[in-house]
Amino acid sequence: MSAATATLSTTAAPQGNGFASWRETVVELKGLAPVPTRIYGDKKRGQVAPLVVHYHGGAFTAGGLDCGVKLASMLAEAGAVVVSIAYPLAPAHPFPQALDVGYGVLEWAFKQRSKLAGTGAPVFLAGEEAGGNLAAATALIARDRAHPALAGQVLVSPMLDPCTGMASVREFNCTETQGKWAEGWRNYLRCPQDATHPYAVPGGSLRLAGIAPTLVLTSSDDPMRDEARAYAEKLRAAGVAVEFEMLTPATGWPNTLLASEPMECACAAVVRPRLQSFFAAHLPAKKSAE
Repeated sequence: MSAATATLSTTAAPQGNGFASWRETVVELKGLAPVPTRIYGDKKRGQVAPLVVHYHGGAFTAGGLDCGVKLASMLAEAGAVVVSIAYPLAPAHPFPQALDVGYGVLEWAFKQRSKLAGTGAPVFLAGEEAGGNLAAATALIARDRAHPALAGQVLVSPMLDPCTGMASVREFNCTETQGKWAEGWRNYLRCPQDATHPYAVPGGSLRLAGIAPTLVLTSSDDPMRDEARAYAEKLRAAGVAVEFEMLTPATGWPNTLLASEPMECACAAVVRPRLQSFFAAHLPAKKSAE
């Protein structure tokens, strides 16, 4: 992917709504449509923050920057500078178009990391639901291309099983929502063969060694919990540093993460410190004073 440019505006989130403030960005990628983007958080003088490229959920076919505001805000409130992107949606833009954009913005963010988050800022990926799939796939691409270097990835209620056949999904009572995920997969994958491509379905990848350290978060009432656990176990078996946590209070994930109502996610008090500890564990060591 060639060098990209971005134009920043001063648009900001309304205050007092439980969300972190943001500013609007348009990232220009060569050969692709402009990418609407929000940047949450600010670089602080003399400090280095985690820089996170974030992918919203929406079953590959819906959602946008407003849809991702809850997780993006939690990431920012955990100390990160967050680049949240509005990737192209299926069915008009099936696999791999969202990934082409996602990886392009990752390259842009990596090149801009010192300006955005401080000198040598570590770069992470994050996503919820379908965005968790895109984050996991982008981590595979970065591993395979040996660029850019990633400090870690955060997968929250990730959508990883195109068969939607895991027990936790089958027992989910809301058939309309369950159908949304199955329909999302049908619209995202161009053909049955795509389901065997590791960038389309990272959970089916046979080669996971060398992936960046990973935090997988799910909850006891999350229909995606079985596929989240299965992916965490596969990563661990491949020698990847993995932290897996299933929150025991009911969260309503992934649907409550995707709602854009102006209120903080009830899970924020638990999730924020978990994100903080993961980021802290993967920040570059401070140089000792001579």
